[in-house]
Amino acid sequence: MHQEHTAMKVCTDACLFGAWVANDVDKQKFENILDIGTGTGLLSLMIAQALESNIPKTQITAVEIESGAAKEAESNFTLSPWASNLQIVHSSVQAYSNQIKQAENVEKYLYDCIITNPPFFEGDLQSPNINVSLASHSTALPWKVLIQEVENMLKINGIFYVLIPALRAYTMQKLAAQKGLQLIEEVVVYNAAKQKPFRAFQKFIKTAATINEIKRSNLIIKDAENKYTKEFINLLSPYYLHL
Repeated sequence: MHQEHTAMKVCTDACLFGAWVANDVDKQKFENILDIGTGTGLLSLMIAQALESNIPKTQITAVEIESGAAKEAESNFTLSPWASNLQIVHSSVQAYSNQIKQAENVEKYLYDCIITNPPFFEGDLQSPNINVSLASHSTALPWKVLIQEVENMLKINGIFYVLIPALRAYTMQKLAAQKGLQLIEEVVVYNAAKQKPFRAFQKFIKTAATINEIKRSNLIIKDAENKYTKEFINLLSPYYLHL
């Protein structure tokens, strides 16, 4: 995975999220998947790897606004065994969504599944590096806008996966519900059992129905001996060479 020209580098929580999503997506028959803000292309590549044997015809479109990251993701896609199933689009998600809305047969271009590791810092001190700020701060893609575009591009009964700070999980759930995206699963991530949670993985379905039961679980990265937990290893061993 090359990341020399990408502002936001590959990190543990993104890898965990990608593995969790890929494991879940592998159980379903999605024909087309959208990755919003792909960065290096990590999430798309992990999903493509997971789907390789079962659903080789699944197409994954990755949208990236930052030019350096888009070029790097395209290179990573080209060098992978799944290049024919991966497409990079250098664009903002707003412009890409608008392009779909203007298509003659809109339903044809909607997605079965949308995934994203979005910018989520609000009101924090921004980096002097414009590309880093673009990738990590939600000024360019506020969550309300993100959710609106997801709702625009997702099919009825389509699935939306998102990685967010644990402390803002309810905010995302509330915003999504306002657009008909109902939370059906949430995983809260801890670095260690005695520490506060720092990330949450959420899975939504686009439906008018009321979801009465939400699957909730915790994921702990390291145990009391500062070693990776079995759950962490099981999720990431297909992708990490050293596990």
